Amino acid sequence: MDDSHRDRASGGGPPPAPSEHRDGRARALVDLPKAHLHLHLDGAVREQSLRALCARRGLAPPKLPRGLGYSSFDVFMETIGAVHEVLSDPADLRRIVGEIVADAALDGAVWVEVSVWPGLFAGRLGPDREAVRRVLEAGRDAAALRGVGFGLMVAANRHAGAEAAVDTARLAVELMPEGVVSFGLDGDEAAFPPSAFADAFTLAKRGGLRAAPHAGELLGPGSVTDALDLLHADRILHGVRAVEDPDLLARLAASGVCLDVCPTSNVKLGVCDLAAHPLPDLLAAGVRCSVNADDPLLFGSGLLQEYELCRTHLGLPDRVLAEIAATSVQASALPDEAKATAAAGIAGWLSDASPPRPCPR
Repeated sequence: MDDSHRDRASGGGPPPAPSEHRDGRARALVDLPKAHLHLHLDGAVREQSLRALCARRGLAPPKLPRGLGYSSFDVFMETIGAVHEVLSDPADLRRIVGEIVADAALDGAVWVEVSVWPGLFAGRLGPDREAVRRVLEAGRDAAALRGVGFGLMVAANRHAGAEAAVDTARLAVELMPEGVVSFGLDGDEAAFPPSAFADAFTLAKRGGLRAAPHAGELLGPGSVTDALDLLHADRILHGVRAVEDPDLLARLAASGVCLDVCPTSNVKLGVCDLAAHPLPDLLAAGVRCSVNADDPLLFGSGLLQEYELCRTHLGLPDRVLAEIAATSVQASALPDEAKATAAAGIAGWLSDASPPRPCPR
């Protein structure tokens, strides 16, 4: 990436802070407090754990094409569907959720927001309400052990239809007191337009949940506009194709809506090439963005690796990485006091004060 592209990535203004300590060592991105906002439970299972659970059940583990990426979104969906078969035992679920939270904490996260579509359990853990409560309990316990914050995004699935989405929204609102913080929408956006799910999002928003649908990944800017107009999005998962419409970029920048961007996911699903990833241009346009892993199991990249990629391959200087981390924290459901602690930690990291990682409790 040339210097002019780096200038666009940093949004102009004063020269970016260097990516090194005063003694010449690179700042450790693991020490940068950050929130993980775009992370699917079924796509974040540790590969070793998945193989062990499959072996116990006599199942063949799914093929993970890693370096090759996925030939289509349908192939990706088939791969992740194979993971669902092992989500059938409460103890195994507790282990998986605990490992997801642990991985986030090890990558420097002070908040982890896991997304789950209740239907993925297919009744194997009891009714949807019981299954979601199991995830919440496991997440709370693991977060307390690791000293990080935890929230759950309950997502509707486009493929299940509009009526099921309304039922899922009701469940999400009901479980807000237990730790549900947002309402999402997964599945193939090209096959299922957002208009069918407007009622579900209206219900979720009125109930007090953040709206965070997928949009602007498989479809272009119109999908992002619909997420704003029809689903009243507070955050948009992906949203990167908004870069194709300058007017939409200006609208996003003015609104403060956060795009939960996942660079490796975009590359592996053929949304864009890494060299042409839109993140620097989104930031240069003033759009608020977080950086996330989406499905570490399926794409082979965790939260910390995504920040490293942004530094080494997208050329984002540490000042911009700190801004991204700050955006992720502010867009999270952390309590205000914990957000202030994280903000101080980010400022300390950038000023080379090498602070201890903040605790959100």
